[in-house]
Amino acid sequence: MAASIPRGRCLLASSSCRSTQRSVRSSPRCVRQFASTVDAPSTTSSQSSRPRTAFQDKLNAGPSFSDFVSPNAPLPPSEAYEIRTAKVGKKTITRLPSWLKTPIPNNNNYKKIKNDLRGLNLHTVCEEARCPNISDCWGGSSKSAATATIMLMGDTCTRGCRFCSVKTSKTPPPLDPHEPENTAEALRRWGLGYVVLTSVDRDDLADGGAHHFAETIMKIKQKAPTMLVEALTGDYAGDKEMVKLVATSGLDVYAHNIETVEELTPFVRDRRAKFRQSLEVLKTAKEAKPSLITKTSIMLGLGETEEQIWHALKELRKNDVDVVTFGQYMRPTKRHMPVHSYVTPDQFELWRQRALDLGFLYCASGPLVRSSYKAGEAFIENVLKKRAAQRSELAGDQPAEAQPVKDAEITA
Repeated sequence: MAASIPRGRCLLASSSCRSTQRSVRSSPRCVRQFASTVDAPSTTSSQSSRPRTAFQDKLNAGPSFSDFVSPNAPLPPSEAYEIRTAKVGKKTITRLPSWLKTPIPNNNNYKKIKNDLRGLNLHTVCEEARCPNISDCWGGSSKSAATATIMLMGDTCTRGCRFCSVKTSKTPPPLDPHEPENTAEALRRWGLGYVVLTSVDRDDLADGGAHHFAETIMKIKQKAPTMLVEALTGDYAGDKEMVKLVATSGLDVYAHNIETVEELTPFVRDRRAKFRQSLEVLKTAKEAKPSLITKTSIMLGLGETEEQIWHALKELRKNDVDVVTFGQYMRPTKRHMPVHSYVTPDQFELWRQRALDLGFLYCASGPLVRSSYKAGEAFIENVLKKRAAQRSELAGDQPAEAQPVKDAEITA
């Protein structure tokens, strides 16, 4: 009977059995695949259903619970000195740190000083160099309490340093012959106890403007003999005779800035200004008048290293420089050198201590400190007054001892 079954039916039956067996074997596998495919979409859908929002980002970046519990607690240095960025269009910029922000000058005393300067056709480095301390120095309770750094020989410099915003030209206007007299008269009106004079570089003049500078100092001393004068001069192209002329004109503090470390000088200053030449200027001024206080200033944030700063300080001490100041370089405009780094107040304090340990008489160090800085001037003023008092005491003792000798000689 089995032989009577057609061969085609047997093949059909066997193939259907094999397909049934395969379906039975594969059914558990299909169930597992189905289960896994059901779970995966549910997970991804739950994640994509709650996307991050701008509000959530702001909330996470905002104050924490501890800020509400103790709102007046000091911030840790990592937060206090954090450099923040902001997005302007498609460009990300670095925001100015909070310790470098100053108020906009807008009080009566500021306006009075500005009017006095314009009336006498005088210029100040405070305005020309866009000093951030102008509101503090010009905004005192009275004009006598204010400090203004007078800039002589016009407002146009013959050099083009990459950090300075003073106007430059190869052929600046001629000197004002009335400037020494006008400057002395303005300072006499203010009744200042301490004044800082500076000037643009005038490489177009044979003497670099040294005689003009010295004449201004002499006029000031004639009108206000007790006024202390600090002169922040150029390098006079290395002419030592011109340096000696200014140093012996009656001033009390001779200042000349090295600006930065030796390695960065070619990239920061004008090609005619050299680190070693600046050291020679300070050394020559000290040798011309040993009682002078010599002073210089260094900007930080230009890319200098600790080793380079140490080297600069040691070179200054070798040349008997008495005072050094540290300040943060701040880019005046987009045409000038960019800021390499913002130095924190703690680092400035560290360099102040290091400078004093090296033997400097005084060091003003801070983000907003500049070469003519109010606090530094107050300290130097006290030092100079003490020295003057000691000299007067010594001068007073000598005639008292010599008088009896003269009387004895006369009676004899």
